[in-house]
Amino acid sequence: MISSLSLPLITTPLLAFVVTISMVWWLIKDNTLKIFDYPNSRSLHTTPVTRTGGLGMLSGISISWILLSAPLPLSIWIGVSILLAVSFADDILTLSVWWRLLTHGAVAIWFAAGLLADAHGWLITAIATVVIVWVINLYNFMDGSDGLVGGMTLIGFGCYGLAAWLVGNETFALLNFCISAAAGAFLLFNFHPARIFMGDVGTIPLGFLVAAFGLLGWINGSWLLWLPLMVFSPFVADASVTLVKRCLRREKIWQGHREHYYQRLVQSGFGHRKTALLGYVLMLAAGASAVWAVGQDVIIQLGIGTAWCGAYLTMMLVFDFYWRRRNSG
Repeated sequence: MISSLSLPLITTPLLAFVVTISMVWWLIKDNTLKIFDYPNSRSLHTTPVTRTGGLGMLSGISISWILLSAPLPLSIWIGVSILLAVSFADDILTLSVWWRLLTHGAVAIWFAAGLLADAHGWLITAIATVVIVWVINLYNFMDGSDGLVGGMTLIGFGCYGLAAWLVGNETFALLNFCISAAAGAFLLFNFHPARIFMGDVGTIPLGFLVAAFGLLGWINGSWLLWLPLMVFSPFVADASVTLVKRCLRREKIWQGHREHYYQRLVQSGFGHRKTALLGYVLMLAAGASAVWAVGQDVIIQLGIGTAWCGAYLTMMLVFDFYWRRRNSG
């Protein structure tokens, strides 16, 4: 006999998967919207590709959440809606970077203030706001290679869900599993050669959910605050180090480029498929070690975090050396 708990465990992620796969298939077949990502000097693709996949994903996520009837802060529902609307407009019209950042900041402030201000004070709220805005944009920066962000979303929110499930927070786990299932459906069309891209309409709201759910899991006792950082550490390491390097060179950091490690890996001949698969391996390993470490002593947690920092630093230094030799010869 199916228990009352196992039924939503099956039906809600399955619904997210089915709705997403149906919507994404329709978005590929029907060109009514005619929103394409055209190749340019910063692109890694060579032909125009539809970039509305995020609409399909968020449709699947939203409908499954409604069925689940899980209590979520109003700031998440409205925040995702605002970010979706502004990002969709940006995909069509190419809005000013300042308008986009203003929107990201407003949504981040509203969410962080409502969640943290009373219990943790305004300093923590301000720090959380900056982190949320950074993760929103980080997720967008990392969406430049077939299958990468879709796979990271599948794995990352899957790890969130597993961590919450293991401590008995089944409802919060299901919310995360729904996002993971929607990402899995999208990935069927986005793995190389991609037939559709996520677009800002997908990456921006998902980046917000990465940060918002990371904080919610900490507040509701599902995990320690470092777990979200470690789960998404392949993204965090690549985007953060690349940003610092560009700042040091006094480049315009808001302009598109092809200097992320994953972009240079594709350009070096590794290709979209292998780059995505390498990203999946890194994130599965980082996520698994994070979920396991939650129940361990603080010394072990610090050791795992230090080991991952050393691993990322080593990989970056080795690749930087290879890249310099490749381009100098």
